[in-house]
Amino acid sequence: MQQLRFTKAAALGLILAGMSLTAQAHDAWLLPNSTMVDAKEAWVTLDAGISNQLFEFNHAPLRLDNLMITDPDGVTAKAEGAVLGKYRSTLDLRLPKDGTYRLAIVNNNVMGSYKLGGETKRFRGPQGSPQVQVPAGATEVQSTNVHTRLETFVSANKMNETALKPSGVGLEMVPVTHPSDLRVGEPIRVRFQLDGKPAAGMPFSVVPGTAKYRGSSGEQRLTTDAKGEASFTVATPNMYYLSASVPHGERGAAQQAGAKRYTYAATFEVLPQ
Repeated sequence: MQQLRFTKAAALGLILAGMSLTAQAHDAWLLPNSTMVDAKEAWVTLDAGISNQLFEFNHAPLRLDNLMITDPDGVTAKAEGAVLGKYRSTLDLRLPKDGTYRLAIVNNNVMGSYKLGGETKRFRGPQGSPQVQVPAGATEVQSTNVHTRLETFVSANKMNETALKPSGVGLEMVPVTHPSDLRVGEPIRVRFQLDGKPAAGMPFSVVPGTAKYRGSSGEQRLTTDAKGEASFTVATPNMYYLSASVPHGERGAAQQAGAKRYTYAATFEVLPQ
């Protein structure tokens, strides 16, 4: 599963956004208490953390400073009111409209180095920000553009698909089977796209949570078809973590100026029949 975890380059990109990963084996995740809420006044509680076991509060909190909420009408707004704890961040989110919401953290960061006046200088920061500008006269420029998307989906009283529409930027998973209507033993269909085009032949991973009660990861390794699509089933109800990572170009491209790397991860819930 190592190649499907966030790579060191991606980890550094997450650090820039407050998603502090300290080792390649740590995963950052969003965990809603439910993905389908049936209530007159609908609320969901979201936990967010970074850990070496999925959905365990044992390493560090994941900051929710740039968590964006897309509502059932497609309106996107920044989440407010998150509480930062020792091992997790927590947000109680009211769902005022019936339908499906996308909860996502998306970052576009740049990191790299250059030589100037005989000294090696390193830079990192959001794409386009002053801290990532390379000065005139710099040589041996190395940089990596890192696009990361971390998300989950929650529905209130009914399901719709407006919030599921892709942006066409970065690595995205487009749910074919609605993410709030997943059942054990039934096909779960997904479609991946990279900058709006099908991510064909791309490996990805699906892992259930609560591994400490099983003694094994339970990981499924899958690959998309020519259309960027894949279908799979799971045997037990649980919260699941789907992740993928795409290097850009040939092996070693991350050492070239302007190289790109994309990562994607999502949490979804599978219920009993």
